[in-house]
Amino acid sequence: MYKEPFAKSHLPKAKRNFVAIACCLMPIAFLLLPIITFSQEVSKRPKVGLVLSGGGAKGFAHIGVLKVLEQAGVKVDYISGTSMGAVVGGLYASGYSATQIDSIFFHTDFDELLQDYIPRSSKNFYEKRNDQMYALVLPFDKLKIGIPIALSKGMYNYNLLSKLTHKVRHVRDFSKLPIPFLCIATDIEKGEQVILKEGYLAQAMLASSAFPSLFSPVEIEGKQLIDGGVINNYPVEEIRKMGADIVIGVDVQDDLKDRNSLNDATRILVQITNLDMIKVMKEKQKQTDVYIKPDVKDYGVISFSEGRSIIKKGEEASFAVYEQIQKLANSSETYITNHMNVSNDSLKIKNISINKLENYTRAYVLGKLNFKKGKKVSYEDLKTGINNINATQNFSKISYTIENKENDDELKLSLTENPTKTFLKFGIHYDGLYKSAVLANITQKKSLFKNDVASLDIGLGDNIRYNFDYYIDNGFYWSFGVKSRYNTFNKNVTTDFRNGELLAQIGLNNINIDFSDLTHQVYMQTIFIQKFLIGAGVEHKYLKIKSDNLENINPTFEKSSYLSVFGYMNFDSYDNKLFPKKGWMFSGDVQSFLDSSDYTNEFSRFTIAKGEIGVVKSINKKTTLKFQSEAGVSFGGNSVHFFDFVLGGYGFNTINNFKPFYGYDFLSIAGNSYIKSCFTFDYEFLKKNHFNFAANYANVQDGLFENGNWLSKPNFNGYAVGYALESIIGPVEIKYSWSPELNRGYAYFAVGFSF
Repeated sequence: MYKEPFAKSHLPKAKRNFVAIACCLMPIAFLLLPIITFSQEVSKRPKVGLVLSGGGAKGFAHIGVLKVLEQAGVKVDYISGTSMGAVVGGLYASGYSATQIDSIFFHTDFDELLQDYIPRSSKNFYEKRNDQMYALVLPFDKLKIGIPIALSKGMYNYNLLSKLTHKVRHVRDFSKLPIPFLCIATDIEKGEQVILKEGYLAQAMLASSAFPSLFSPVEIEGKQLIDGGVINNYPVEEIRKMGADIVIGVDVQDDLKDRNSLNDATRILVQITNLDMIKVMKEKQKQTDVYIKPDVKDYGVISFSEGRSIIKKGEEASFAVYEQIQKLANSSETYITNHMNVSNDSLKIKNISINKLENYTRAYVLGKLNFKKGKKVSYEDLKTGINNINATQNFSKISYTIENKENDDELKLSLTENPTKTFLKFGIHYDGLYKSAVLANITQKKSLFKNDVASLDIGLGDNIRYNFDYYIDNGFYWSFGVKSRYNTFNKNVTTDFRNGELLAQIGLNNINIDFSDLTHQVYMQTIFIQKFLIGAGVEHKYLKIKSDNLENINPTFEKSSYLSVFGYMNFDSYDNKLFPKKGWMFSGDVQSFLDSSDYTNEFSRFTIAKGEIGVVKSINKKTTLKFQSEAGVSFGGNSVHFFDFVLGGYGFNTINNFKPFYGYDFLSIAGNSYIKSCFTFDYEFLKKNHFNFAANYANVQDGLFENGNWLSKPNFNGYAVGYALESIIGPVEIKYSWSPELNRGYAYFAVGFSF
């Protein structure tokens, strides 16, 4: 029996109309399907991941690659990096452009970074003195000489990275950075990979780039971390797990090198760390969609001076695969290049927290920081404070993070006390007065009190001498100390400390003297208005001077003890004591001699006051001009001539009132008052190689300031030209000097730091 179709017999009219319309639209829908699918593909743009390998200075090539990616309009969605790749990648992930990173690296002093440079201004006066004496410092424990764990703690690097990551300092999840980021470090104790994708960004970058032997391990959550390149120098699997659909990889690690190329320690270390990495690199390369291998085989991990050339190599390698790169650009969206708004960022320190220390108080640490909570400080202030702590050598590890504290900042300091309390230091020295000597020092910390330092210097050579100093460093509070010093030399001089009486008596132009000085001091000192060192104390001095030329009279013409009180004020902001490029200094002291054993029966109480000021101005990067002026006067009674101001020579340690003066031999000009000025022009024609010219002028005589002659034309003039090399053992200097008043010149030769 015939029946009507189901649609007509069973559906209501409205529904039958809907079905009819649907049947008509289905062919159109099939035609639109490819367009809809394409639209979905556009909305689901493949996510691009960027892998940056480690390679030290060769990682500069990453900057060149980033420049080309920006030029092609490729948006990077994820970044993973190791070592230098972590540093470049972390900066890019935090919002910097490739050009900005280029500028950052160009203005970074990598010599200072590798040496963990501590500005001289961050060191106290004792630490500054050590810098001017010793070439080698070694830890000494249980009668065994140790070896430092690394060349650098990495604090210069850490301070720099902290400042650069200011805008994201409170971000603890690296996936929340402008570009999600992770980096790789190595747990040195377990030999395991550690993926750093949360924490304090600057600290993570530092840990990933802590190259063994160059930088100390970085402690994070109880793990001792070093360079991630030891275990995974190309984290491609990790970036896939982050969500990357397409991976661009930049490989700057070395291939295996032959013996001819393994010509320094860093290249050998890199070869060792790369042995396993090279084996697995082929497999990792297969997981990379766009593989970029800059030609950096001619550069080493510390070839930072070749940065511009290495960046160019990164650009060249990227342009070689530019067509592949360009396909990853999203033409449907406007590409916006990273650009970090860099300003004079500052921190509002709401609180300062310090981990518990056994031997150092909170006040001691805060005194070194030089700022307190509730203050607004710059990153330069923070760097200075950390450098002050580092300069003490009392802490083997220093770390800090900047936490969010009620919309302000909390500085969390983590300090590890240095277990080594004893240090041995060595150097050598030669000058025309004291002649040659091997210098040795033993420094002992925390002998009796928490903040104390005991130091003994010994010079073994033609003239044996020593210097002992024990003090309790209380920072900005009053510090206390004792000193003992012995100096001796033998020299033909043109002064007899008696206004020429002895020379006239024996009919000679010069006299050979044996000079010895034994001095003991008890003193107290503090920091005034956070800049000036002021102090006062009591001194006992034993002075002995004799000459074989006086055998027929009395070979000993001084053998007296003197008791005196003294006070002083010092300021020194020179960035380098011998070859400064900036800064100024001031020193002034007054010493009153109260009593004497009076060997010559001529003693009466008198006072000596003296002062010195100097300033350095850089004309350009290689040229500096230094000006120094000084003066001294004796008053209050007839001064002892053995304490007169005696000028002449160069390169020796200045004790009592002996002063250098170009154009004259050592200890040639004497008087109880003097005024002197010196101009020095220094040109660093090669790194650490200096050519210099100096001119000095002086008036020296008894009663100089009483008769007004100090304002007259200088009675003494001297000039010098010289060459100086900043060497590992200290400065090596040779100067030729002359004076219009004399018919001969003098050559001064000095090696090592003065002592």
